[in-house]
Amino acid sequence: MEYTRLGNTGMVVSRICLGMMTYGKPTERWPWALNEEQSRPFIQKALESGINFFDTADTYTDGASEEVTGRALRDFAQRDAYVLATKVFFPMSSSTGVNDKGLSRKRIMSAIDASLKRLGTDYVDLYQIHRWDYNTPIEETMEALHDVVKAGKARYLGASSMYSWQFAKAQYTAERHGWPRFVSMQPHYNLLYREEEREMIPFCLDQNVAVIPWSPLARGLLTGKRSKERNETERARTDAFGKSLYGKDEDFGIVNRLHELSEQKGIPAAQLALAWVLGKPGITAPIIGASKPGHIEDAVAALTVRLSPGEITSLEALYQPHPVLGFS
Repeated sequence: MEYTRLGNTGMVVSRICLGMMTYGKPTERWPWALNEEQSRPFIQKALESGINFFDTADTYTDGASEEVTGRALRDFAQRDAYVLATKVFFPMSSSTGVNDKGLSRKRIMSAIDASLKRLGTDYVDLYQIHRWDYNTPIEETMEALHDVVKAGKARYLGASSMYSWQFAKAQYTAERHGWPRFVSMQPHYNLLYREEEREMIPFCLDQNVAVIPWSPLARGLLTGKRSKERNETERARTDAFGKSLYGKDEDFGIVNRLHELSEQKGIPAAQLALAWVLGKPGITAPIIGASKPGHIEDAVAALTVRLSPGEITSLEALYQPHPVLGFS
């Protein structure tokens, strides 16, 4: 395993982050999720492989992801041995309250306590806003996050998909008031979606903000095991959000080219796709999902894969500009 600092902090994380959205319990919104018994071996395998960075969110599998994540990490590791991240913004399906969403002070202060209770810990290492809240002043959000940190409930703050001007505004607001700035950004970034190369990733490079991309394998499409005509998995059939992100003809052109390179090099397509992300400037740790044997092994093995300039050019040549995707 390789390790690096999280942005300009002193905290060290593995260069692979295990995303916990798959774990918890199947629900109407998450029919493809694994239950606790199925989930625990993946978490244990990640720790044994040297992964110390785990990312979840309050909304994942309606809160069950945090519960399963917390119990497994407590059973398999000491608290200081891993970096635990969670997120706030999206509503919890178990509530119909009008304040059970967004980034108001009310929501944040309630959400962090609820997350800590589900996780079974006194603090999270990284507390992230899951999206931008257009209905709450950024000053209110940043002050509430400041109070979460000062109360000892979070060590650092992070953000996820938004426009670069929004991220810059949040950072400026925090700096102006002497509040903690975001130390990380979770953008949507992979071979099929590279729009973050225009502004967000360069901004993070300039400001020494950690970049921890979500969906580095494009919801599994870059594993090479699916085609336009064949969507084999339960998740592929039922994941409406994933269908809104991928599926254009040019996407499958890139998938086919990746598969050709995989056959030439004798390396799984998943390893090549992750190696491409890991090799990009400013990338700290892609957030990978693991739901089948071999997923974690492929992710760790990608750290040793090196793509030649010609191979990178070939993989990137078919890319076409996209509309903004994944911000909501």
